[in-house]
Parts: sequence; C-alpha cells; structure tokens
Amino acid sequence: MANELDSVSKHLAQNIESLRKKRQLTQAQLSRQAGLPRSTLTYLESGEGNPSLLNLVKIAGALQVSIEELLAAPRASYTLVKAEDVVTSVRGQGGVRVFNLLPDPIPGMHFDRMELEAGARMPGVPHVNGTKEYMLCLTGEITVKLAAGTFRVGKGDVFAFPGDQPHSYQNSGNGKAVGVSVVVIAPAGL
Repeated sequence: MANELDSVSKHLAQNIESLRKKRQLTQAQLSRQAGLPRSTLTYLESGEGNPSLLNLVKIAGALQVSIEELLAAPRASYTLVKAEDVVTSVRGQGGVRVFNLLPDPIPGMHFDRMELEAGARMPGVPHVNGTKEYMLCLTGEITVKLAAGTFRVGKGDVFAFPGDQPHSYQNSGNGKAVGVSVVVIAPAGL
C-alpha cells in the first residue's frame, strides 16, 4: 500500500509541475488560482505531499483537468504502435474485427476501428446513462439498430446516438465495411 501511495504521489507531483509549466504559471500564480498556500503546492510538487480531496479538486479546477488526470501515470510524449501490435479482438461470430486505437487508456473513452465482413453483425454494449456513441463509416455501409429505429450509415457519414441503450452494428453491403466507433462515457453524476 505504501508503494502505491508513493507512486501516486510521484505521478501527482510530475503532473502538477508539468501542467503548471505548460500553462506558463509560477507556483505562486497557480496557488492563487487554486486558493491554496504556495507552500502546499510546493510540498505537492516535491512528491512528498498527501493532499486532501478538497485540495485536489481546487488544483484540478485551477489547471482545468480532472482529478483522474492529475493522479494518472504520466504518458509518454509519443507512442507509435505498429499495425501488428494494435490490440485486436474478433467478435460477431468471427465476422467482425475490432482494433483498439488508443494505445494509452483514456478514462471515459473508447476509440475503435471496426471491420465487418459482408453480412456480419455485432451487438453493441449499452453503457451508463448519458453516454454518446459516434459511428463514422469509412467504407461500405454499416447499419446501426436501436430501439428507436434502424439507421444506415454510408461511406463518409457520421451517426451519433445514445450509447446507453441496446444497439447493434451490421454490414448491410456486399463487401467489407469499415467504420470508426467513438464512445464517450458520461461522467459520473450526470
């Protein structure tokens, strides 16, 4: 447990300092914006601090980021994932390949490329209330079925719909259909 706390404290320190510098703020300026003593901010940036939830909220608000972003492990500046290393799953009884397009997990977001063989169908997974889904069809035609109706999404079309209800995707054409699915999970409390 102590190692986990040390790790989170170091992530917090790196993220606060990095975000503060990217916004061209001094510690004094950020402490004023957050309504905290400068010594508190200095202590947190040292990696030794263990802030209260209220202080995390104040700092996140001043930096205009989520608390989760403040506590997350810093990401590499650049990531190149070779095609053979992209995380892929097979669904829809083998007729659908889904490629995860986010090499770094981003809380509340899924971004996938979907390749559907002719006639292939894949059920979607309903998410929490308020979630939005977006389907961009790159090639072919993808039919999205919802309780509200059936929607044909052709090449270049973007279809936005509530992701908190049962839905499915189907290739309604004769050749392979390719689409990009973006799911934006609703924040808690909405």
